[in-house]
Amino acid sequence: MEKRYFQKEIETMPVDELKKLQSEKLVKQVKHVYENVEYYRNLMDEKGVKPEDIRGIEDISKLPFLTKADLRDAYPYGLMGKPLKDCVRIQSTSGTTGRRVVAFYTQNDIDLWEECCARAIVAAGGSDEDVVQVSYGYGLFTGGPGLNGGSHKVGSLTIPTSSGNTERQMQFITDLSATILCCTPSYAAYIGESFKEKGYKPEDIPLKAGIFGAEPWTEEMRHSIEESLGIKAYDIYGLTELSGPGVSFECEEQTGMHINEDHFLAEIINPDTGEPLPEGEIGELVFTSLDKEAFPLLRYRTRDLCRLTREKCSCGRTHIKMSKPLGRSDDMMIIRGVNVFPSQIETVLLNEGYTPNYQIIVDRENNTDTFDINVELAPEQFSDTVKDITDREKALVGAMRSMLGIGPKVHLLPPKSIVRSEGKAVRVIDKRKLHD
Repeated sequence: MEKRYFQKEIETMPVDELKKLQSEKLVKQVKHVYENVEYYRNLMDEKGVKPEDIRGIEDISKLPFLTKADLRDAYPYGLMGKPLKDCVRIQSTSGTTGRRVVAFYTQNDIDLWEECCARAIVAAGGSDEDVVQVSYGYGLFTGGPGLNGGSHKVGSLTIPTSSGNTERQMQFITDLSATILCCTPSYAAYIGESFKEKGYKPEDIPLKAGIFGAEPWTEEMRHSIEESLGIKAYDIYGLTELSGPGVSFECEEQTGMHINEDHFLAEIINPDTGEPLPEGEIGELVFTSLDKEAFPLLRYRTRDLCRLTREKCSCGRTHIKMSKPLGRSDDMMIIRGVNVFPSQIETVLLNEGYTPNYQIIVDRENNTDTFDINVELAPEQFSDTVKDITDREKALVGAMRSMLGIGPKVHLLPPKSIVRSEGKAVRVIDKRKLHD
């Protein structure tokens, strides 16, 4: 199969040339930030570092980190690197944990972001002959605008459905023969479920690929979506703070996401000490935006835990790969002293043949953590005999205990009883935080 790239020269650039390019861009960006972003200049001055101390990417660890707390403190205009008259757009996070993050874009920032998304679409097999249905939310959320722009850059026919109205999603997929679907993995699973209910088989659905991101998902969930829609499912990663989706994306190997290293410099650090970790070790992902003009973040701590590898990839791309985020240093729950990640629970459910529709509820009673998992049954699994349900719940508790080290209470619920999400799925309800 012929290898396809959106910008071949950059995507297959020899690593030493790529690092040289990153060094040149970093030196320039640090100077731009120091001269134009007072908030970050103060952080550099506190640390006693000047722009001339940064001569290349090997000096990156001399720079101070930025965290989400800094973004909130500097809200709304404190981290801007360009005057307002040079900015043409904002995007914003969903603001589920406190004050929203607002990111600014010049026209050049938008062009580069859309090129990153175009690389992801081409890596998933997209071309100007494809019909790309963008079912991420539009508006302040970056998912819709990013993939929409990327699809235009590739020259694909773009269907900007946004999220929701699943009947209409299905109608456009079938009537317009959409070939690539872009949305959250949980919404893709729901669209697959809805097609099945209407009697469609995977071969009746014209889609060939999907580009899914904006929330964590497991390999098991990937296979389940691929089977239900008859597609190949590709991961895409990004953050509003850095631009949006397209910071990294999967190629046909599906063994991690290539980071667009000509635009984003990645590091892995020990989340507790901030010390850089060697390639291949799991730690917190830190990004520096090498080209962003309006909102140029240096050493931004993502809180995502993953590993980086520069192993040769059969797709021919030379850019470093990141694993799927293995969890977040801030979404790890400590329940009765045990570290628990939602992704571990999802893995058990899918391995045991259950749907990825679940909710984790953690609370505290009499100074002890309570840990419940509500799991929705697929229609063919549903049984109204109490003994059958109880036996299955016990078996699932055993499987959870061997994965997590602690046993939750498992509640198997009738089909469609957990509210579906058209955006990011709400998987965890931690009521302890409400009482503290």
